[in-house]
Amino acid sequence: MARPSCSPLFLGAAVAVALAVLAAAPLALAGDPDYLQDLCVADLNSEVKVNGFPCKANATADDFFSSVLAKPGATNNTMGSVVTGANVEKVPGLNTLGVSLSRIDYAPGGLNPPHTHPRATELVFVLYGTLDVGFLTTANKLVARTISQGDVFAFPRGLVHFQRNAGDEPAAVISAFNSQLPGTQSIAMTLFGASPEVPDEVLAKAFQIEAEEVDKIKAKFAPKKS
Repeated sequence: MARPSCSPLFLGAAVAVALAVLAAAPLALAGDPDYLQDLCVADLNSEVKVNGFPCKANATADDFFSSVLAKPGATNNTMGSVVTGANVEKVPGLNTLGVSLSRIDYAPGGLNPPHTHPRATELVFVLYGTLDVGFLTTANKLVARTISQGDVFAFPRGLVHFQRNAGDEPAAVISAFNSQLPGTQSIAMTLFGASPEVPDEVLAKAFQIEAEEVDKIKAKFAPKKS
């Protein structure tokens, strides 16, 4: 199925809007610590372990550039969605700057399953398509609505949230984060695909199901054998 066209100008506007909104937030509310110098391009190969990445000696323009979000990702998987990140691991120049982006593509009916970002608030800008989106508060209240091309929706830091393509055509969003590396914990994968495994007894009691059902679910999230 052909994807709806999305002009470079519209994509650029999406990125600009997302970053401008996050940049306007007070620095005290940023997801990452404030930086103390003009730049600190991440040395991704360093063996030194710090909160973030150590600075490499020489920076170039390429350290601040990526075209990874320009093209749709492949959605031919179980969930019918794919997340393409443009974080510090892909754009080393983002180190200490406290921002990053992702592109999420959805097949018709595709789902970005319930997950959290422990280190960042997320702001999505719809490039095309229609999505049902929502997040859950700590009082177990669902905050949800349908969004379409040009719409923006925010997911507060640390809260469980999801997006589902509610339409019959592909959909895509640009996500902005106030962290260079927001992190992602998918709820189902975290609980049923952990290594070492979460004990069956814990999951059976938590979800009020039999241990046999736990094993069946774990089998769906087990690493695929090559």
